[in-house]
Amino acid sequence: MKNSNLFLFALIVLFTSCNNREKVEPGAYVDLNSGDTIQVIADPETGYAINSETKKPVYLYVNNDRDTIFTTGAVVNNKIIRVNDDYFEVDDAKVSVEDKDVTLKYADYKKKFDDDDYKVKDDDYKLKVEGDGDTKLKDANYKKKVEENGDVKIKDGDSKVKIEDGVVTKRKN
Repeated sequence: MKNSNLFLFALIVLFTSCNNREKVEPGAYVDLNSGDTIQVIADPETGYAINSETKKPVYLYVNNDRDTIFTTGAVVNNKIIRVNDDYFEVDDAKVSVEDKDVTLKYADYKKKFDDDDYKVKDDDYKLKVEGDGDTKLKDANYKKKVEENGDVKIKDGDSKVKIEDGVVTKRKN
């Protein structure tokens, strides 16, 4: 149980750190459609990528690690298609964008970025990290909820544990 909790905590930290990477990072990139090296910054209103010189939106760009990045800052490797042999765009079957909400879809896996919230779904597994710090994890019969203040609730099968201020306050087996 201790090892699985440690693993789940590490997984939550990993996904939380991934959430922070989904923002536009200013710097030099290659515009995928023009092939030009440009300076990308985040638009102050939308947060989307724009060319710092022209102030025009940058739809798809490539970083030094050869990752293809969408205008929102999300990495979209293997989720783009070529149109008319010279223009790239995001494959709507794998990525959907509505305002600031971005959803990445795979065969049985889905990631969604909704403002400050982050969600992952895969078969029985679900992870939700809210902008205020609340975290919910569900995996088959296991559930864990971490509140913004650090309080934790864990349900594993029939057993339940509640931790408040770092102290186990309730335990049911």
